[in-house]
Amino acid sequence: MLFLHEVHEVVGSQEGAFEAAFRDRLLPALAGSDDARLLYFLHHAHGTGVSYNVVTVTALRDGAAWERLHRRLHGGDLRDWAERVDDLRHDATAKLLVPLPWSPLQEVDLGSVPTEPAERESAIFMEDTVWPHEGKLAEYVEKSGSHYAAEMERHSDEGTAILEIQASFRTAHGAGRRCEIVLWQKVVQPKALVPLIGREVPDRYKQPGAWMHDALAVRDRWESKLLRTARWSPLF
Repeated sequence: MLFLHEVHEVVGSQEGAFEAAFRDRLLPALAGSDDARLLYFLHHAHGTGVSYNVVTVTALRDGAAWERLHRRLHGGDLRDWAERVDDLRHDATAKLLVPLPWSPLQEVDLGSVPTEPAERESAIFMEDTVWPHEGKLAEYVEKSGSHYAAEMERHSDEGTAILEIQASFRTAHGAGRRCEIVLWQKVVQPKALVPLIGREVPDRYKQPGAWMHDALAVRDRWESKLLRTARWSPLF
């Protein structure tokens, strides 16, 4: 299974129309086959980064499904939709992702994904994009599973978790930046974000044995985004 991740730079005055194009046209249009489903539609939370950025994640059954979607968008029944969406944004950047071996999410039952707009709970996600040291990609993948994911699970068991790892990905070969990892994490305690960003990381998290310390051997560059699901986003 493939996951299409897109960052849309939306025209500010067209934000509502852009969202409506996905909600009212693309969402039901994808229901016509078992190739693909829109999973997430998220706004970049205000005050945390670039203005009017939207992130979408679409699940694709396989490479053949990706090709069929491409043909629909560039000459088929969704061509007019694609042209309309381009009028509502400045640009878009896309990449294809595949799950890491330890990712909680490996497959999506496409038939179970909602394809009708409905009012749902809004949620906040922290998306971490990580660039491991050159030659350390495989080691990062292994350690992030055995160390970081295990550490997060322990916090969850203790009731102290701020984040819940729902998925972890890497870019597919030839379909995005080389050696890039994406951690997809739901914020389960939103109020805990204030002390997280308002104070220095406690020293105990910088000691040997803690991920913040040990991960420096395999990476020291990453970017975090706070994303808020639209109220109609199929998954949240």
